[in-house]
Amino acid sequence: MQKKELLFKIATGKMKYTLTNDYLFRATWQKCKNALKQLICSLLGLEHEDIISIEIMNPIELGKSIEAKDFILDIRVLLNNNTIINLEMQVLNLGNWPERSLTYLCRSFDKLNSGDNYVDVKSVIQVCFLDFTLFKEYPEFFSTYMFTNIKNHIIYSDKLKLYVIDLTCIDKATEEDKIRGIHHWAKLFKATTWEEIKMLTADNTFLEEAAETVFQLSAEEQIRMQCEAREDYYRQQRYIQQKLERLAELESKEHQMLHNVAKLEKEMLCLSESNVALQKDNQTLQEDNHVLQEDNHALQKDNHALQKDNHALQEENQNLLESNKEKDAEIARLKMMLANNHTQKESL
Repeated sequence: MQKKELLFKIATGKMKYTLTNDYLFRATWQKCKNALKQLICSLLGLEHEDIISIEIMNPIELGKSIEAKDFILDIRVLLNNNTIINLEMQVLNLGNWPERSLTYLCRSFDKLNSGDNYVDVKSVIQVCFLDFTLFKEYPEFFSTYMFTNIKNHIIYSDKLKLYVIDLTCIDKATEEDKIRGIHHWAKLFKATTWEEIKMLTADNTFLEEAAETVFQLSAEEQIRMQCEAREDYYRQQRYIQQKLERLAELESKEHQMLHNVAKLEKEMLCLSESNVALQKDNQTLQEDNHVLQEDNHALQKDNHALQKDNHALQEENQNLLESNKEKDAEIARLKMMLANNHTQKESL
């Protein structure tokens, strides 16, 4: 394909549908296998010549209406007759992607025919292009998951792998991701204008092939109808998801309100019990105060009696003092009389 024949080069403005539309995504890779080979090379770290054969195992008749129950969103590719690769574009986060991707992976892995040897089972790789972050705590552009021993990290088997490309984290692409060109493919999928497409595909024939295929498919009415059907599906699912999220939010608020009411009722019960206890304590204090008042009254009576006794003792002590004075005077008089008698005796 020569560059002068590339019609997308003259296209301008906003793209009607982008490669995040899963129908256009599937149709594009079914039409341009050479670009598909290079995409797989980027993902797996292979050289273009390493791919000997590539076969889409679940082709569809492009443009033909497909019932929702029959529509298989992923592209199943048989690589070199020994590896199955599932390519999936997922733009809606329904909260169940880890389980869904494991289901797709295991269904593709369990393909042994009767009499086949277990060691001959084909390797399976599930490639997930997500337009949302799977684990918000650990955002990463390109991640690989395998079965490993959680203690020593020994790989249990390399025949089952999960690749996740987060299209919202292209800015987190590592140097290795950039060397392999994975971030270029991601930017192509996220591009919304033909101007972006032209900048991304400059000097890259594989990206140009994919872009030209997108342009040509977008020009076909039947393809556009199917893409629009998928866009309608997205809108319906987003509407349902928003309703469910709103319902979950309301239920969460209701649960929180019930929790707060229960907490308040518990606190009110504790306050009521505390109030009863305080009333009992107050009654006890009043009783104790009454007893103290009675004791104080008794003490006042005792003190009054003691004061009377003290007054009586003071009077008695005064009387004794006066009595002692009289006695002292009598003793002095008697001593005087004795002295006079003694003097008279001596004169005789």
